[in-house]
Amino acid sequence: MVNPLQVGTGGEAVPPVAIEAGTVLNALVVMVVAYVVARGLSFVLTTVADRLEHHRFRVTLLIPLLKFLVYGGALYLVVRILFELTSTQLVAISGLLGAAIGLGLKDLLADLVGGVILVLEQPYQVGDKVGLGDHYGEITDIGLRSTSLVTPNDTLVVVPNFVFLNQSISNANDGETAMLAVVEFYIGVDADVGRAHEIVEEALVTSPYVYVTETHPATVVVEDDLYYRTITGKAYVNDLRNEFAFKSDVTERVLAAFAEAGIESPRAPAGGIDERPPE
Repeated sequence: MVNPLQVGTGGEAVPPVAIEAGTVLNALVVMVVAYVVARGLSFVLTTVADRLEHHRFRVTLLIPLLKFLVYGGALYLVVRILFELTSTQLVAISGLLGAAIGLGLKDLLADLVGGVILVLEQPYQVGDKVGLGDHYGEITDIGLRSTSLVTPNDTLVVVPNFVFLNQSISNANDGETAMLAVVEFYIGVDADVGRAHEIVEEALVTSPYVYVTETHPATVVVEDDLYYRTITGKAYVNDLRNEFAFKSDVTERVLAAFAEAGIESPRAPAGGIDERPPE
């Protein structure tokens, strides 16, 4: 059987690729160095970004770009310099890689292509709060093959990059430090809705985590249902990482003010909360 690496594009025989132990070692060293450099740059940029606060996303935007450049440069060195392959041998190897991809590496290729598209189109970046399927959390890393996010319960979720190309993504802040946070409260139909509105609005604008400007106002929405009223408070937090601290602060103070003002929670009817009068 003829070795594909020993056959040229015209069918002529070419010398086989000689890979010495030293060459393999050098290739491994290059990849290890690339990994260390990529991790080091990611750590340094993340540290700098955390100190810049409101300009954090301008720095984290560079992390996936630099990682792609480092790994791409390392791959180029391994293939074109260390192995010193001719153009004919590169064509032969490309054929073998194509066959391998067809047999089982297509998912890996899809992840790599997905990673490139994510870097170019930037539907999200490191530090964004995104929702994907059943997962919601902060993006902590965008790699060549997968993206990592940490949920509010401090659970690390690693998602293959190709998944982001086939599903809808919700981005809560889209590269901005400020982010809209929503808090809901339910009161009885006989409660003082006007007073409840005032309490929720005051709790929103006086929270130490709130960010209120002309373009980022705090709003309160009242909705009527059959057995209860919904009071929804909406305001931007000064830093997306304060989302849950903001919600907890507002909720605690609103509930305390409701109790003091005699505003009660809704009571379910005898048949349950979903009971409806006959039509």
